Amino acid sequence: MLGKFFQKPTNQEGERVPPGQYLTKGFPVLTYGATPQVSTDKWEFKVWGLAKPATFTWADFMALPQNEFTADFHCVTRWSKLDVKWTGIKVTDFMKLIEVDSKAVHVMEHCYGGYTTNIPIEDFVREENFFAFKVFGEPLPAEHGGPLRLVVPHLYAWKSAKWINGLEFLEREEHGFWERNGYHRRGEPWAEERYSN
Repeated sequence: MLGKFFQKPTNQEGERVPPGQYLTKGFPVLTYGATPQVSTDKWEFKVWGLAKPATFTWADFMALPQNEFTADFHCVTRWSKLDVKWTGIKVTDFMKLIEVDSKAVHVMEHCYGGYTTNIPIEDFVREENFFAFKVFGEPLPAEHGGPLRLVVPHLYAWKSAKWINGLEFLEREEHGFWERNGYHRRGEPWAEERYSN
């Protein structure tokens, strides 16, 4: 398997690859359950919990400032892909559209297909995080989370939820799907926060 699909990082790449990770030659697709197929004309995004309830359409998202991002991507299953080129919308730009109670300390990401994952609010609102709708210049395919996914480059990729369609703001930590099933609460790659203790 190593060599055909994955390779050890070179010395130069090593500074960018967290411990225990290998570089992928492709862009693996890992999904639990069926891949949702959602057209942009039916797609919607909701905000609730400790935030003023709001619903956004695809057009609402596309009206926000769009940016190009290049970010490394680290999967908990031990592969990394460097310099992934995305097009998307900064989380910080989206946050300007919504009203969040100051008591909110965690965010539950909700997705088409029923998937959830949690993230501390300070990890969520970082300047480098974004909602992606293109990868390498092409519309984000469904198998990679299209039409829209969150990308949180500083955490393992399961926190970059595919098919995202909502944010629930919480006053305390609650665990999402993978966190309830043995994955680490935060998932920081450089600390190898893969699984819960």
